Amino acid sequence: MSTAQRYFGIDYGTRKLGIAVGQTLTRTAMGIAVVPVRNGEPDWPQLDQLVKHWKPQALVIGMPYNMDGTDSDIMVRVQEFAQGLSERYQLPWHGVDERLSTREAKAISRHNADLSGKRYNDRGQVDAMAAQLLLESWFENH
Repeated sequence: MSTAQRYFGIDYGTRKLGIAVGQTLTRTAMGIAVVPVRNGEPDWPQLDQLVKHWKPQALVIGMPYNMDGTDSDIMVRVQEFAQGLSERYQLPWHGVDERLSTREAKAISRHNADLSGKRYNDRGQVDAMAAQLLLESWFENH
């Protein structure tokens, strides 16, 4: 019998990180937080607290490819960030193609707002949903 492992999905941005948590048994995830980034550095105390609370066994980081599959201008920064997280928390990391994840997250958020009769309001939660989508995408393919 396989033991479920908990993973963090991270949607990297220069102003905020979307964070999701998911587990390998059900292969599902949920957005849990949006962590602000200032001067290239995330709010480390908030990120430390999330890792301490959820205790992930691995990290899945969205890799920003261009639509033609080539590396985007920010790819090196994302890879360095992923490596730094891996070292800081002593966790392995995996990259996943994040193309269109934010667009899909916005569409889902708008749809959910329409269904509930509420006005669509991003408020950063789209980033957490994008992290959820990329983590679930990684689960589907591994």
